[in-house]
Amino acid sequence: MDIIWYGQACLKLKGKNAALLIDPFDSEFTGLKLPKDLEADIVFKTHDHKDHNNVGAVAGNPAVFSGPGEYEVKGVVISGIPSFHDDVKGAERGLNTIVNATIDGLNIVHLGDLGQSVLTEDQIAAINADILLIPVGSVYTIDAKGASNIISQLEPKIVIPMHYGLEGLKFPLEPVDKFLKEMGAENIVPISKLSITRDKLPEELQVVLLSKT
Repeated sequence: MDIIWYGQACLKLKGKNAALLIDPFDSEFTGLKLPKDLEADIVFKTHDHKDHNNVGAVAGNPAVFSGPGEYEVKGVVISGIPSFHDDVKGAERGLNTIVNATIDGLNIVHLGDLGQSVLTEDQIAAINADILLIPVGSVYTIDAKGASNIISQLEPKIVIPMHYGLEGLKFPLEPVDKFLKEMGAENIVPISKLSITRDKLPEELQVVLLSKT
């Protein structure tokens, strides 16, 4: 499976039989650009904000899902798990859906715009994370410390930070450096995509930094 990052929380998980795209953004709203030829078999939006819900940007007549529930397309199994966009049970920013997708035998968890600094026992029980895609930019989501707490709760093998400050982004988010320092991973080199199979998962936690495509 290949994991590709387009900026913000938009990532493509490309398996052998199908590609899942999560949280495509509005380019005018964010200041970031999506590829014009962006295609996927499945699109999932974690919540209905403009930097996450531009499903019309995806070609190929994909199946589109959002919200909690169980979904399956072309062998890709998805569980949507309810969560909050803030640390006050949604009172400030509303609801968010955690995406737990199984593709090619790998369990990938995309936390969307998670604002909870601590997951509940029910959420932890519903999540199976080999690879964790986690927001780290603070302001609208958890920050570096909150992300570190969530990682300790879920114990993934690979962590990929997302939703942090980038050149050209129209609103302020913290840079990824704070998260990398928190995780003791300051010297890692960004890669254009992560190509991974279940038998290649590391024994110890590994932080992977993707460059924006």
